[in-house]
Amino acid sequence: MYVAVKGGEQAILNTHKLISETRRGDPAIAELTLTQISEQFGLAVDRVMAEGSVYDRQLAALALKQAQGDAMEAIFLLRAYRTTLPRIAMSEPIDTSRMTIRRRISATFKDLPGGQVLGPTYDYTHRLLDFALAADGIERVQAAPAAEPLDQLVPRVVDFLGNEGVIQDERDDGQDEVFDLTRQPMSFPAGRDQRLQNLARADEGFLLGLAYSTTRGYGYNHPFVGELRLGEVTVEIVPEELGFPIAVADVTVTECQMINSFRGSAEQPPQFTRGYGLTFGHNERKAMSMSLVDRAMRSRELGEDVRHPAQDEEFVLSHTDNVEANGLVTHYKLPHYVDFQAELQLVRQLQTEYEAARAAAQSKEAAE
Repeated sequence: MYVAVKGGEQAILNTHKLISETRRGDPAIAELTLTQISEQFGLAVDRVMAEGSVYDRQLAALALKQAQGDAMEAIFLLRAYRTTLPRIAMSEPIDTSRMTIRRRISATFKDLPGGQVLGPTYDYTHRLLDFALAADGIERVQAAPAAEPLDQLVPRVVDFLGNEGVIQDERDDGQDEVFDLTRQPMSFPAGRDQRLQNLARADEGFLLGLAYSTTRGYGYNHPFVGELRLGEVTVEIVPEELGFPIAVADVTVTECQMINSFRGSAEQPPQFTRGYGLTFGHNERKAMSMSLVDRAMRSRELGEDVRHPAQDEEFVLSHTDNVEANGLVTHYKLPHYVDFQAELQLVRQLQTEYEAARAAAQSKEAAE
């Protein structure tokens, strides 16, 4: 498929210089620092960390700066850098029930222990340009302090339904080893651990489109946001020489548990089921989309008909990775001279044969 191209090294070097110039822009304007990008483009940084599978705000900010704000290119850069990093330990599963809450809402219960915590969100803003942001030196409005401190431990909403027995019980199945998508090739049929890993680093736009499809006729269930929470959790590892867990970091995560109705089957009674989403950083749209698609791909295990794209795990898992998709699509910019000449010769030959056959048919028709 690929054709070796000799020469042109100087032209390639010049493109690197041009990239550097266009990235920098007008040198009379102060250059963006990584801290500015991390602090003021936080949601973009969070997306790059999530899909790049590296929790490091400075590295994600650097990737965004290098890619001129192109999130997909930044994700590619961070993913490539990730391959150079040694793996020194495996962390313990994080406990999101012990999350330090910054935002926590539920669309299923108005009043719940711990309360609705709106936190930082665009949900209640007017989609109008704020021209005050274009002015320098204006004092920004500060949020009022909370009337009372938030609870340290906030129970999960789905646990209330679990205690009542109206939602499918999900427990540890005793799996000895969790699938590692970064070290093992994808395989089918895929377990839920593999599916969730894939969705956690999937392209947000594609995942959103799949989630949207499940709610507009290409799915069976009407979803409810059981709980959406944003906050910090502690990451722990167990060093072999110690034998007990130690905290190594606090990371920001977004978790979504989506509730869906289930009419039941011959083996299971009617009940609610859930879809699950968890991502690095503040990524609500991604976490919600992930939970919807996770539930859609559980159709086979629940005995539902698999008829729609989001239910087809092979289709979903094979097309969610934007690094792979970007690589295949953009590789068409590479030289394909020999391949095209072969196609061109074939088309010319087929056209000649077509014209000859058409002329023969016209001659036969005239003779008759």
